[in-house]
Amino acid sequence: MLTTLAAASAVTHVGPWGAGFGWAFLFVPILWILVIGLLVFLVTRRRRAWYGADGPPWARSGSAESTLGERFANGDIDEAEYRARLEVLRANRPGQ
Repeated sequence: MLTTLAAASAVTHVGPWGAGFGWAFLFVPILWILVIGLLVFLVTRRRRAWYGADGPPWARSGSAESTLGERFANGDIDEAEYRARLEVLRANRPGQ
């Protein structure tokens, strides 16, 4: 019985650089890190292509007054509406 155990132990244990996992056990975590990194890269690249470098349109605008000024400059609203909305914005400004 001891001879069988010794022979089985000698066959399964070849040495530190022989059979077994060796360095290959690092392959799976490195592979997943690369796959996840590639997915993050592709998603961020696609978002930049969709929205441009500035970000999505709803996050680009500075203040409400500048947006109102842009609408007036583009001719979307007339002067009376611009002044009325500007007055409302300034009256409801937080911190006053």
